[in-house]
This record gives sequence, C-alpha cells and structure tokens, in this order.
Amino acid sequence: MSSKDWLEKDFYAVLGVDKAASADDIKKAYRKLARESHPDHNPGDPKAEERFKAASEAYNVLSDTGRRREYDEMRSLFGSGAFRRNARGAGQPGGMPFDVSDMFGGGAGGDRRFGGAGFQDLFSSIFSGGSAGGQAAPRGPARGRDVETEVALDFGDAVRGVTLPLTLRAPGVCDTCHGNGAKPGTQPRTCPACHGAGVTTRNQGSFSFSEPCRTCQGVGTVVEEKCPECHGSGGVTKTRTLNVRFPAGVADGQRIRLAGRGEPGERGGPAGDLFVHVKVRPDELFGRTGDDLTLTVPVTFAEAVFGTDLRVPTLDGAVTLRVPPGTPSGRVLRARGKGVVRRDGQAGDLLVTLDVVVPARLSDEARTALEAFAEQSPPAAREHLDARVRRVS
Repeated sequence: MSSKDWLEKDFYAVLGVDKAASADDIKKAYRKLARESHPDHNPGDPKAEERFKAASEAYNVLSDTGRRREYDEMRSLFGSGAFRRNARGAGQPGGMPFDVSDMFGGGAGGDRRFGGAGFQDLFSSIFSGGSAGGQAAPRGPARGRDVETEVALDFGDAVRGVTLPLTLRAPGVCDTCHGNGAKPGTQPRTCPACHGAGVTTRNQGSFSFSEPCRTCQGVGTVVEEKCPECHGSGGVTKTRTLNVRFPAGVADGQRIRLAGRGEPGERGGPAGDLFVHVKVRPDELFGRTGDDLTLTVPVTFAEAVFGTDLRVPTLDGAVTLRVPPGTPSGRVLRARGKGVVRRDGQAGDLLVTLDVVVPARLSDEARTALEAFAEQSPPAAREHLDARVRRVS
C-alpha cells in the first residue's frame, strides 16, 4: 500500500463503521464483509473480489493499534488543511506549490507507511520550528524495508493450522560486523556534521527546515573502516529459514505479518516486517464458505425415497447423517462442529448437499420395476404450469 492511499481511502467507510468504533466492532464488520464478498462465495464476480481486497486492506490498518493511530492523525491533519501552505496556486504571486506525493517520496515503491518512517518522524524531519532552539530529534539508523513472499498451503493444513519452514533469500544482518557496518575491532563514530542527530537544520523565514545529514546519510554515525563483508551497509543477501506458524482457519488470500523478520535496518537499525501471502490449494472433495466446509454427496433414487443413514468423510474422520424419507435432490444436511475452527475455539459446520443420481442405463429388471412404479405413482403437481401454458397458447 502506498503512503498516498492513507489520504485517499476512508478505511472506516470501507468497513461501514464509525471512526470511534471499538476493535471488536471493526473485527465483526470485517468478518461480515469477508464472508459476503469472499471469492469462493462469489465465483467469477470481480466486484466481489475487489470488495474483499478493500476490506482486507482496511482491516490490516485499523486492526493494528499503532497504524490506526497514525492513520487517524494523518487524515485529521491533512483534512484540516494544516499543510496547505497558501490558498493561492503555484505560479501566482506569493503562491507556493505543494504536492502531497513529494512528501512521500513519490508514493509507489516507497517503504511501508510514510516512506519507511513513522508519522511523527515524517513531520518532525520537515518542520522542526516551534521547539526550543529549533533542534530536530535524533533520527538514528533507518528502519529496514518490509519483505513479502507467498506460500501455498494444502486445504487441510489451512483449516487445521500448520507450522512450516520458510526459506528466503533476502537481505540479512551481516555476521561479520553484526550489523554496525564497521570492520571487526572498530566501531562507528558520531557524525561530526550533525553530532549524531542524523539531520542538519537551516533557518528559512519563520521555520527551521531540517534535512537528512549528507555526511552520514541520516544515520548519525560514520564508519571510517568499513566491514569487508558488507562494505559498511551492515547487511548482506543470504539464505535463511524461518518456522512460520499458520493459524487454524487461515483463508486463501490472507496476509500474515511477522514483525521484525523483514530486511534489517541500516547499521543496526530496526528490521522491517515479513508479510506472507497465503494461497490455499483447492481440495478434491471439500469446499469452504466462511467457517463452514461444503461437500456434495450422490445418493440413489431409492435412498432418497426410502431414506438412509449416510456415512460421509470429514477432514479428521467421518460422521453419519440421517437422510429422511422423501428427500429431494439439493437438500443440505448439516454436521455441526465439523467445519473450520474459529479463533475463539468454536467451529463452523460441514454442509452436505445431496445429489440424487439418475442412472443413464437400466437393466431389463430395473426398467420393468420402474415402469410399474410409474404406473402406481401420482403425477407431479403441475396444474399451475399447465394453466400458464394454456393462457399463452
């Protein structure tokens, strides 16, 4: 998600909740939308898929306390016009052009949230005026970028939950310098230009304008003898294996966040996050609608007429369902608690749809018996259809 999305998208409106909604209200609204618009429930409906993606995007922000606070602060600030430097446009006398995308480094391709920096860091790095002495807060080493990967799970593993090793080839902390970028036996020293603040400040009218220090590139320290392995960056590309726990009930298209498992920060800065996109392989028997599993079972005409005890599989065994006499094709039987286990410990159901099979070929004996049955059976009630046919004929 680009930083500009935070200004243009109203995540509360997407979920249909008030700005003061509690975390539980947000969760309930998301679950309701996810069930209604999930691609499995709306096959071939691109609009439903877009609604599902929009709801997931909104919930990803609003379910995280820190990200929700930053989102609210930014929308409140820009919505009030606090950074409309001048009501006159660019090119007019006294006008000062202002493009939001300039503040976010062009938006696309930037780090997560505000170009990799937090909301407070973003604005304190631009306007440091108003504080005593106009001094900017120390920046410190930059946060590492987020890393994304994709994992395909078997249907059963997604429903029951599973822990899998995940092998990544991505930037990691240098083992030689342990991330500080300095040659073993030496240490980075405080930047002489910014004195460790990571920014330099210059006066511009009534404001003090701060920018990243050009000597240390905003880190606050200078490496005089660089590590021979990472050449001073503190990170190298390497292969690493992580054991990732996928919770029971994880859905196709869901994204799992592993905090601090992304790209390491420069010279010991905090690491970014790892986002794992889940793809669930379809099962040869079962389907899924929300927390319920679905299964279609064929039955014979005789079983539908006389009724029967039907033994059907579940993901972890089998269950016996009673088919009442006179059951029509398409009737759904419910096996409670045999579906997807929710986070609160409750489980969805197994929904079994009965499909009455019509044989393509009959033996002579079966045909004779069926003809005798047809002679003794009352005709189907089609008077309402016959009446309509007579009116239009």
